[in-house]
Amino acid sequence: MPPEESVVLIDGPWTHREVTANGARFHLAEHGPADGPLVLLLHGFPEFWWSWRHQLTALGDAGLRVVAPDLRGYGGSDKPPRGYDAYTLSSDVAGMIRALGAADAHVVGSDWGGLLGWAVATMHPSSVRTLTVIGMPHPLRLREALLHDRAQIKASSYIGFFQLPKAPEARLLRNDAAYVEQVLRRWGGPGFPDSETAARCRAAMQISGVAHSSMEWYRWAVRSQTRPSGVRFLRLMSRGVTAPVLQVHGALDACLLPSTAYGSAAYAHGGYTLRMLDGVGHFPHEESPDVVTDLLLSHARP
Repeated sequence: MPPEESVVLIDGPWTHREVTANGARFHLAEHGPADGPLVLLLHGFPEFWWSWRHQLTALGDAGLRVVAPDLRGYGGSDKPPRGYDAYTLSSDVAGMIRALGAADAHVVGSDWGGLLGWAVATMHPSSVRTLTVIGMPHPLRLREALLHDRAQIKASSYIGFFQLPKAPEARLLRNDAAYVEQVLRRWGGPGFPDSETAARCRAAMQISGVAHSSMEWYRWAVRSQTRPSGVRFLRLMSRGVTAPVLQVHGALDACLLPSTAYGSAAYAHGGYTLRMLDGVGHFPHEESPDVVTDLLLSHARP
């Protein structure tokens, strides 16, 4: 039997709750004063809300209201058969901010959560006070690298496999989701992940529906390139972001290469800072949590 959703209800100083936004139910973990400025932490693949455990505690203790949701298709949130396009996912986030009773938020995203952050800040600009993207260049910069940079094309070859029906899901789930740990190890820096991180991410991937839903994010991104919805998305993203942008990237990132990280400043019209972290891979918020937390605090309180 696959694990129950309860495997993501991990005890800690945070509170677990659910909100409804954009017609879907989202599980989230929350910490910090209810009247503090809202910080929304968006995870990536192949993780879930728990990847933000360090920032949840530290930022919440610093007086911010910090919320880390399981995104659509992940963890304890709804896993509908559709809705894994950038438009719906962005509306999920904007709706979540409203459901939490806030007018806007400091949006922080890693990996796919970072791409989603770029999209929310572009398509729902009034919802984003500041934007921090971790391990994710602007979508147009990423597209450029995937078309012209041989090293990035090679590093992203797994995306082609993810387009196949059923086979990627089977590989994700085989041997108690051993592939999840392989991905974390391949993309992360030295020593990442530790045994607890690997075990929790493997268990979360085995929740019914998660493997398929996580692949649908990748499938829309590729298939949309030749469809009107994808062309429109690229046109919208060319507008750029008006919120202040902090981009954090690991110098050892083997998923999205450091060379790909550069160039996003062209799409940040409200201020832009890039921090390249030495000795860190694709998961800076977990590999170097104190440094990332300090950067987030400085960005939220300029």
